[in-house]
Amino acid sequence: MKRFCSATMLVMLLAGCAAMDVPEGGPAEIHATAISAFKPGSGLTRFGALEFLGGLELSSSNPLLGAVSAIRFRPDQRRFISVLDTGHWLTGTIERDGDGRLKGIADARIMPMIDRRGVTDAGKGAMDAEGLALMGDHVLVSYEQYHRVDAYPDPGFETSPPDGSIPILIPRRELRANRSLEVLTVAPQSSSLAGAAVIVAEDSLDDQGNMLAAILDGPLKGRFTVRHSGDFDASDGVFLPDGDLLLLERRFDLAHGIGVRIRRIAGGDIRPGAVVDGTVIFEANSSYQIDNMEGLDAFRAADGTIHLIMVSDDNHSILQRSLMLEFRLRDERLVSRN
Repeated sequence: MKRFCSATMLVMLLAGCAAMDVPEGGPAEIHATAISAFKPGSGLTRFGALEFLGGLELSSSNPLLGAVSAIRFRPDQRRFISVLDTGHWLTGTIERDGDGRLKGIADARIMPMIDRRGVTDAGKGAMDAEGLALMGDHVLVSYEQYHRVDAYPDPGFETSPPDGSIPILIPRRELRANRSLEVLTVAPQSSSLAGAAVIVAEDSLDDQGNMLAAILDGPLKGRFTVRHSGDFDASDGVFLPDGDLLLLERRFDLAHGIGVRIRRIAGGDIRPGAVVDGTVIFEANSSYQIDNMEGLDAFRAADGTIHLIMVSDDNHSILQRSLMLEFRLRDERLVSRN
């Protein structure tokens, strides 16, 4: 993750990014404040290809809450797993009101991640967790700084060290220390990638200025790149049921401030040696209810439509927020006919 802790940006954005006393893990009571409008003061609900359904601003007396890097939902669409870039797991269950909108989070638990040596490390060096994916009986996690993808047993990931690691295919010397394996997602089994895990680097670029990426397994195993454009860097991604990839990207600079967008990349374009690009289907800046958006997941709701859940990393700063936003993808091709 690109930490906004440079001397120039520190005063403007962060009061966090400082060391804190880290308590032992355990239950965490999370307070949620509803966000009813994505554009404050506006009744608009449609933003690009997305329809805003509601959101939450999250807080807790537990100082471990924050720095959310990625989120994945269980098949019941309520229980979730998140990773924090401080080297912690966050699990919980979303609650909804009578209209089906996000209401809160129950049964939250924050636990320190255990490394390969069987010990915990709450520092940023060895356990800078950024990407997350569910694959069969394992939870996959990608890390920056000490670049790798580790596989944790599922169930049991909260209290176990990884029992394996997946080769990342990208030479580590080509990855920037704090801008590397931000995106980790798994393609549908029915797609041309046949359920393979895919990684995309945040801001580690090739000689042409494209983001490094790789298909880690399956019939199309190999490296590819993603076109880098508009000062946006990759922060997460998720495959749709039709095999297309939604790539979440964020931007922060002094000229434009904070921004977020989603590019839709055709799944059939993702193959070894390719340079892939996509259509921007959603974009927002600081005049909307966004922050440092880091995580994205998608699931098919009961009405057959695809819902997206987006979460932010507050960097443990009093000037930033932990957000959870829900949208509906307005794409009739993906509406279930069953």
